[in-house]
Amino acid sequence: MTTKAMAQAVLDAPSACPEFKEAAQKYLDAIGTSDEKKAGEILVAEAKEDISPIDGTIAFFATDMAKDIFGADVVAQKLAHAKEIKEQGAIYCDCPGCTAALEIINNENMF
Repeated sequence: MTTKAMAQAVLDAPSACPEFKEAAQKYLDAIGTSDEKKAGEILVAEAKEDISPIDGTIAFFATDMAKDIFGADVVAQKLAHAKEIKEQGAIYCDCPGCTAALEIINNENMF
């Protein structure tokens, strides 16, 4: 996957936070310019800050706040899914935002 595709995956991820999306857009805008390296470093740093460890995801979906945001049925599904992937060895959440973050982190030498 190219760095451009990795950044675009962040923009396409509904679960990516606004700051992560902003860093991705700034990286895309900087490709081919003298700012590309710095924008890449910022994107990698944001990915590392935003990726959610699976234990944090499980803890969040066990809260009343999660139920208030998503509703009890969605939270029950997400909590069950998070526990299932943890049992299968997942270290991080597998939502689109975290998946994009992990791809960037695993390929940070490309940025």
